[in-house]
Amino acid sequence: MSGDVIANIFLGKITKWNDPAITSLNPTSKFPDASIFIVHRSDGSGTTGIFTDYLARVSPEWHDLVGEGTSVKWPAGLGAKGSAGVAGLMRTHPNSIGYVELSYAVQNVIYYASVQNSKGKFVYPTPESAAAEASNIKVPSDFRTFFTDGSAANGYPISGFSWLILYKDSPKTDQLKKFITWVLTDGQQYCKDLDYAPIPDSVKSKELAALATLK
Repeated sequence: MSGDVIANIFLGKITKWNDPAITSLNPTSKFPDASIFIVHRSDGSGTTGIFTDYLARVSPEWHDLVGEGTSVKWPAGLGAKGSAGVAGLMRTHPNSIGYVELSYAVQNVIYYASVQNSKGKFVYPTPESAAAEASNIKVPSDFRTFFTDGSAANGYPISGFSWLILYKDSPKTDQLKKFITWVLTDGQQYCKDLDYAPIPDSVKSKELAALATLK
């Protein structure tokens, strides 16, 4: 898939799997003359934020008509609550397409596509390709940033952070700081087996510094 093809599917402009826009990218594959069943989140979510941020970057039409955010007005498709809901609808509806975290796709045995990145390379979502996409990111002091459609040659272009929001002043601050410190250090070794990418060292150091300010 390319960014414009994905955007046009979710805009409702590409409606069949054997549309030339899809088949031209996959000359060795045979696609059915079947309608595309579109699934998206019905609730607000960070996953939607990442996905629509990507679409708004690669498609001027999506940017102008739909935009980006944790909740948007979808032009086409059926909504489901949570990543589990989207994965469930995709599993039970033939010829479907949707968006979920890689871990949900793996756990639910859902096929996923390689996506053309900004360097023109088609890359599958993996912990390694997500880590590559995040490798050159510059994180602002408030950590509010996306890094979709980045410049990494081997980066998967629809990648993003998982977020934690912590109170600066809490009766559980000491326990929280110990746990999050473990997550950012020793816990990183478990990311790949869970189909998540480890946090880049440049980002990790800023997060540990911010964590130290909790009281």
